[in-house]
Amino acid sequence: MAFDSSTPLLVDRFGRKMTYLRLSVTDRCDLRCRYCLPEHVRFQPRTELLTLEELALLSEAFIRRGVRKLRLTGGEPLVRRDVIELFRALSSHLDSGALNELTLTTNGTQLARFADDLAACGVARVNVSLDTLSPDRYRAITRFGDISRVMAGLDAAQAAGLRVKLNAIATRGAFEAEVDTLICFAHRRGMDLTLIEEMPMGETGRDRRGSFLPLDTLHAELAERWTLTPSPHKTGGPARYLHVEETGGTLGLISPMSCNFCAGCNRLRVSATGLLYPCMGNEGAVDLKDALRNAPERLGALIHSALDHKPRGHSFDADALTAPTLPRHMSALGG
Repeated sequence: MAFDSSTPLLVDRFGRKMTYLRLSVTDRCDLRCRYCLPEHVRFQPRTELLTLEELALLSEAFIRRGVRKLRLTGGEPLVRRDVIELFRALSSHLDSGALNELTLTTNGTQLARFADDLAACGVARVNVSLDTLSPDRYRAITRFGDISRVMAGLDAAQAAGLRVKLNAIATRGAFEAEVDTLICFAHRRGMDLTLIEEMPMGETGRDRRGSFLPLDTLHAELAERWTLTPSPHKTGGPARYLHVEETGGTLGLISPMSCNFCAGCNRLRVSATGLLYPCMGNEGAVDLKDALRNAPERLGALIHSALDHKPRGHSFDADALTAPTLPRHMSALGG
């Protein structure tokens, strides 16, 4: 399917062009990271999820309207049964030139199993969430995760020719003592590393007032030990990048709490149940599932109506961490 120039592009009322779709294929995850989910969480019934065929059709609707980058997310996308079939279906848009990039964000636990298939589908790079290199601390953060599975996934991804970027949630305490080790590990293996501020999404039983670490504070700490210079590196996302002279690698910083980056937002998010969220940091959503199943001719109008309500900026507040800003957990949209 080639891009249809007669179909209106996705431009919001502030003139921002939406060219990036983050599509959740499941809200389920095989980990329970303490900053993301409570230990006991009720996921959506599988009957409420869009089928893989519906996810492919929905993706086409966005690609027809100018989306050029598509990222599959979760929860953990690779726990969705037969998800590779969706990657195969979407890869045709890479072949036609309608899509520039097809990628995913994963926790890495299933990556050793799927890396070759992903590469065969035209996936060129993946983001892997990894907050520590310590097996004990990894198990404590994830509640029951085994870091050796992630390490095997990183090996398999690089062996398959996938470029890997590591994402780490920056928190006070042990992370601050380990961040230098993460930088060295990532850059030694030719991986970029992006640090992300913790966001107040969903009740997890965690007091974020004690764990939240502003990245401007961490940046200042890192600058005492590393030679950091602004980098022109861009990926179309919200990160600002730094070149680390000592390693030759790139360090990204994503600061949704302490530094609002919404002016350049180019993305939309769709949940696994078909809810279109124009903004991750607000609850406003438009349900696309009924139209997708019963009146596909209405999809375009619904997508554009959602875009009409995309806010200028998110509602996160670093000074109000006593309760979640949003009831929705991070796993609903994959961040």
